[in-house]
Amino acid sequence: MTVEAMHEVSLGWKERKMEQQETPMEKVSPGRRKRILVSAGLLATGVVAGGILGITSIAGAATATPTASAPATAPANMPDPATVAHGPGETLLTDGTASKVEAAAKAAVPGATIIRVETDSAGSPYEAHMKKSDGTFVTVKIDKNFKVTSTESGFGGGPHGAPPAGSQPSA
Repeated sequence: MTVEAMHEVSLGWKERKMEQQETPMEKVSPGRRKRILVSAGLLATGVVAGGILGITSIAGAATATPTASAPATAPANMPDPATVAHGPGETLLTDGTASKVEAAAKAAVPGATIIRVETDSAGSPYEAHMKKSDGTFVTVKIDKNFKVTSTESGFGGGPHGAPPAGSQPSA
């Protein structure tokens, strides 16, 4: 007998042995069959979800994002301005004016989150403090007609209403 013939006989014997050990689906109880199908479905769902997450993270890593210098933060001896209810000498807006100020600010800084909107003690009637998607803070100054007059890095003018370095008047 040649090696190839012996191999074919061996494969035939292994297949017969496996067929004898397998339980046909007809002999599996309906409860067990249901558990097997549910388990397979959950496994397939997990694989698909993992694939989607993997593709999303790869796509996110491939997206070029502008690098910012240091995020605007409060000095160490000052409270975190994002947690302050409103600035000194300013009043928190809560009425229809608040929604108009929010709309103008969101149009000026798309994708940013409103922290608070308030009256401004340093020149403009209103201002909106926002957190951009990159984690930096900006203050959007808004006039009485709800038009954006400037966008400043950080939480605004600080002492004596002086504009911070890097403030950008908007057109």
